[in-house]
Amino acid sequence: MTARPPFPPFTEETARQKVQAAEDAWNTQDPEQVAAAYTADSVWRNRDRFITGRAEIADFLREKWSRELEYALRKELWAFQGDRIAVRFQYECHDAAGQWWRSYGNELWEFTGDGLMRRREASINDVPISPAERRIFGPRPAAEHGEPLPVR
Repeated sequence: MTARPPFPPFTEETARQKVQAAEDAWNTQDPEQVAAAYTADSVWRNRDRFITGRAEIADFLREKWSRELEYALRKELWAFQGDRIAVRFQYECHDAAGQWWRSYGNELWEFTGDGLMRRREASINDVPISPAERRIFGPRPAAEHGEPLPVR
């Protein structure tokens, strides 16, 4: 698999680059593109699901984005050290019935020396919102890269 710079050990600058690259990739909603950033044997905990390897990651993402419509994500660097990064995130989407949701979460990431993620643990909570409460519309404009996420 192709190496994915930036590489650990991370600095604040390279950790922010890694977080923005992940946000940009997830906002494509392309399961294969996103899965390519993980090792072939990457392990995930996503809410109550445990996933291993790129094929399972891609399958999980296809299913996720088939139910989470108009998905738009924002990630924020929380902490980093060596080959690990902690991230806070929020995303909005709606379900097939038209109910909008804002999902709040934290992720713990661990990388290999070639910049691929070998471990991802995500804890996520969902809050129903009205269309008027939405604030995340599509991918983040470049001028807003690195801006902090409001709690509400």
